[in-house]
Amino acid sequence: MLKPKGFTSRVIHTPFAKDDVNRALHQPIYSNAAFDFESAENMELAFQGRLPVHAYSRITNPTVENFELRIKQMTDALNVTALSSGMAAISNVIFLLASSGTNIVVSNHLFGNTYVFFNSTIRDFGIEARFCDLTDSEAVRKNIDGKTVAVFAESITNPQLEVVDLALLAGIAHEKNVPFIVDSTLTPPNVFRAKDFGVNIDVISSTKCISGGATSIGGLIVDYGTFDWSKSTKLAPLAKRFGPFAFNYKLRREIFRNLGACLSPFAAYLQSLGLETLQLRFEKAVENCRELAPFLKTLPQVKSVHYPGLKDSKYYEISKKQFGNYPGAMLTFDFTSKEECFAFVNKLELIKRATNVYDNKTLVIHPASTIYCDFSPADRESMHVYDTTLRLSLGIEYAEDLKDDILQALEGLGHGA
Repeated sequence: MLKPKGFTSRVIHTPFAKDDVNRALHQPIYSNAAFDFESAENMELAFQGRLPVHAYSRITNPTVENFELRIKQMTDALNVTALSSGMAAISNVIFLLASSGTNIVVSNHLFGNTYVFFNSTIRDFGIEARFCDLTDSEAVRKNIDGKTVAVFAESITNPQLEVVDLALLAGIAHEKNVPFIVDSTLTPPNVFRAKDFGVNIDVISSTKCISGGATSIGGLIVDYGTFDWSKSTKLAPLAKRFGPFAFNYKLRREIFRNLGACLSPFAAYLQSLGLETLQLRFEKAVENCRELAPFLKTLPQVKSVHYPGLKDSKYYEISKKQFGNYPGAMLTFDFTSKEECFAFVNKLELIKRATNVYDNKTLVIHPASTIYCDFSPADRESMHVYDTTLRLSLGIEYAEDLKDDILQALEGLGHGA
């Protein structure tokens, strides 16, 4: 049988787990909660995990399963679990691996909600987050000890746009017998092969590029099956029985099932459709970002522009190594004050004022006053989130229209357009 090689071809032609009775080209939406069994014996086997059928949609569902199979196909993962949000993906992984008295080494540059999760939420459960500079390999080594259960990083931090050497971090984590977890939301699987850089567990907010233009909320846990779970105190007993499947067994049979953050069948259907155009949309968005970043640098009102795809970025080389010609479709730029940021944002007409990234529409936000509004000024400063910074997530519009909107919004601001 012919096996497609291209990313989009593989996504579109991922076979159903079971043939559809009507030979539908898209997996139908199974919106029901429960499924009938042929016998009591089959029901018993299903609940024991010995019969691969669907019993209850909080646990498995045919539409969600098809979405997971497509992600598995395009990532070459061992197992994929779809959840109700990106934060659900992160929390399920951390609660699976960590317990009271353990710690996780994480970046001091994290997306706002992720930072609060590590700094506050898990602290109440006796789990310590050790924040450090992940670009400093010695700092990472010093923070890992016998109680460390994971090293966690973002492939590109949001909104600082820091890019760390993922292969180097993976090597350090593995030297210490610790799994390496990466949130690769800003670098989707069509451009970033996480497995090739030593990532053991990938967490993704599928709300973003995968969903097809912010059509739905969702998250993914991608297990590459590359970590020896016998080295994990919590999973060692399961590793004796299930080997590389120990993580997935604990996730599916306990954590995911009991926390209840399942993806809805309708969201899974929308995100499966989004997968089919992911490469086309992302390539266009990155193309726009590559065009807008140098354009913004030419404007006298703009004080600085930050994007890993710019050759003068200190992250340009490592970004090129890890993401090729697609270093994300998001940039940040600075004015002289918060007031100038607001004046500019208020005059935009085509670019939308919204808190999301990788929509089909170009979106702008002032992170310090929104995503990080509950942080103290000192905390924002330490995280490099400034009052003068705007974040721009590029969509798939015609680039010249975006430039025109920016120019008209700049009229009367600073030096004048």
